[in-house]
Amino acid sequence: MDIFIAPVKFSNVQLLKNLASELSRKFSSKINIIDLHIDIDNFLSKERGQYFSTQIIAEAIKLTGEFNGKVILLTEVDIYVPVLTFIFGEAQLNGKHSVVSICRLHEEFYSGESNDQLLLERANKEMLHELGHNYGLVHCLNWDCVMHSSPGIEEVDIKGTSFCRSCASKVEHFKY
Repeated sequence: MDIFIAPVKFSNVQLLKNLASELSRKFSSKINIIDLHIDIDNFLSKERGQYFSTQIIAEAIKLTGEFNGKVILLTEVDIYVPVLTFIFGEAQLNGKHSVVSICRLHEEFYSGESNDQLLLERANKEMLHELGHNYGLVHCLNWDCVMHSSPGIEEVDIKGTSFCRSCASKVEHFKY
């Protein structure tokens, strides 16, 4: 089963390539970068200045029926679900689709300083996290596990960069 990365309102080509490479090290699945031509402008909440992630996923579902594998949308826009101020990503539990935003993963969002290596690490963690949900994993209590909940950037930085042994054993196609 393949993993498809679909950039949506995403311009950092080098980061995209690096993330695809990181995923190929973690999964035996083929990693594909695809263009879905999704227009997400209608999902912008003018009041919040953010995009509704659930609607982005719903739009992707309409375009990916023939894809055999997981589809992870990658965006630079700020995303939300109505009950939270912001989110780093959203996924269908035991499903096919997820979305990750790198907007709040940039160090300059917090300190004003750029750090490409930290951005790659954070984005990789969040992509693995959302893919974990797609493979049926729920949040893990182990801080060393990428499936640990991350309501803020501090938790993203603290948690591990991979699945713990227990979570990894449940993820199909994951390289141990």
